[in-house]
Amino acid sequence: MPSDTHRDHKLFVLDTNVLMHDPTSIFRFKEHDVFLPMAVLEEMDRHKKGTSEVARSVRQASRFLDELMSLADKSGIDGGLPLPAPSNGGSEGGEPAGRLFFETRQLPQPLPEGLPGTSPDNSILGTALGLSKEHPGRTVILVSKDINLRIKASVVGLRAEDYHNDKVLDDISLLYSGERTLPAGFWDEHSKDVESWQAQGRTFYRIAGPDVSHWFIGECLFMEEDSSFEAIVRRLDAQGAVIELLTDFRAPHHSVWGINARNREQNFALNMLMDPELDFVSLLGTAGTGKTLLALASGLAQVLDAGRYREIVMTRVTVPVGEDIGFLPGTEEEKMTPWMGALMDNLEVLTRTEGSDWARAVTDDLLRSRIRIHSLNFMRGRTFLNKYIILDEAQNLTPKQMKTLITRAGPGTKVVCLGNVGQIDTPYISETTSGLTFAVDRFRSWPHSGHITLLRGERSRLADFASEAL
Repeated sequence: MPSDTHRDHKLFVLDTNVLMHDPTSIFRFKEHDVFLPMAVLEEMDRHKKGTSEVARSVRQASRFLDELMSLADKSGIDGGLPLPAPSNGGSEGGEPAGRLFFETRQLPQPLPEGLPGTSPDNSILGTALGLSKEHPGRTVILVSKDINLRIKASVVGLRAEDYHNDKVLDDISLLYSGERTLPAGFWDEHSKDVESWQAQGRTFYRIAGPDVSHWFIGECLFMEEDSSFEAIVRRLDAQGAVIELLTDFRAPHHSVWGINARNREQNFALNMLMDPELDFVSLLGTAGTGKTLLALASGLAQVLDAGRYREIVMTRVTVPVGEDIGFLPGTEEEKMTPWMGALMDNLEVLTRTEGSDWARAVTDDLLRSRIRIHSLNFMRGRTFLNKYIILDEAQNLTPKQMKTLITRAGPGTKVVCLGNVGQIDTPYISETTSGLTFAVDRFRSWPHSGHITLLRGERSRLADFASEAL
């Protein structure tokens, strides 16, 4: 059991959902000690079976614990197992960062009468309380993703915290937006260092100056007083930045599969979606900003017109908003169809053609033959070659799931992630821990990626008013 030898080292009691969320969490507490109650091991045992992400995480956590047990002296379990420091933090040189303790004997559980110790949560709470009473010289902290358990811990006088190690940002307002406003006097300060040229019908500028060092590759630039200037950063080096003027997809003769941009952010999005040099594009925005429509129109234009990709692959997380409707009959694609309402709605917009019902039916069949709907459950181990992948509702993915999906991309494949971080349905995922937030933050410096946050809703005046007023 823990001792008071290192009174300045905190003792973190982990809840089961922390290990389910991040199997490596036991290594993430630097020089502090970690304690696993027996109730946590019992819950892990109940959740280890199956092919779900939770089951995989539990099995991985169990393997980590088994490795630590195999390296330690069997008689020294009561004194704690030494934890190696993670490579990206903690102690230097791989020295032990802290110790891992198990509940090797029954601790007194001074729970209030209204909290019987029969449920796993109350058992964990009682264990943490027993540790704090037994070691008054140490700071005992209960770590849980369960808000209610943290509230109960605070009520009984125990310090409780959320697991923050997987937070990408401290605040979602700090997330990279993908665009930057140039100041009014920008050209006056940088006009002496501007070099321009044209190549393959595109216009480039090389700019050097004090503001350039703060830019990111793939960042979109614009000026409020000059609506005709919209550019993207293509390269950054010691000589400055190379920017390229963007195509104006608001003009009727520059439509994409009959779709024109309605605002500046949509124009940035279409330029990125149509750019063959960008392999990863992420679009954030609230409902009605046009994320799915722009992604689908760009995909159809590049699959059917340009022949750049073989087909469109569309997928999303199947998290219901209300009660689950149960099992669905049919093939994988038929099971996914009820979840693809956004795809069907946008296909209706893109297939509205003049002519007979027969002509519209032929067009609709042609488009559907080049669009494949896949479930995320069967993505592991796949490799997609020359595909245009649309990942809808990406805010409901964990960072680990996002990595699993993006690494499915083979040569010639483009991945487009769509989502709204203010509309997360998956338990234990927040705006700052979402896989979409993770991907946007990690990809912002990669030359072959692009990101833009869509701001204005373009669905209808009713939808715009409802978004603001309700």
